[in-house]
Amino acid sequence: MSSNVIFFGWDRPAQGSERSAQELFGEFMQYLGGLQQTGAIQSFEPVFLDPHGGDLNGFCLIRGDGDKLDEVLSSEAWGDLVTRADFHLNGIGVVRGATGDLITARLARYQKLFSG
Repeated sequence: MSSNVIFFGWDRPAQGSERSAQELFGEFMQYLGGLQQTGAIQSFEPVFLDPHGGDLNGFCLIRGDGDKLDEVLSSEAWGDLVTRADFHLNGIGVVRGATGDLITARLARYQKLFSG
């Protein structure tokens, strides 16, 4: 199934890791900016959510070609960043997803499989 986004979400910094988490966020933004400049990703958008009582307080939506996103996810640099994030942040999650025209294709597949 095709995917054209990576959803990287988090809850909050681990207790005592607030400063390190801020530094890591800056490094992550620079890393994603570099990926965008080289064409490995199309774009990225960090989002901080307003307080709402839940365990998702921020995320970054990373857009790109599915094959190129696969390369990003399998890279050593990505693995290192996710490992560091897991140490400094509570509740991290990395999930592939679909947007745009891929939504239509997925809906058509669901219709085919589950209609009638």
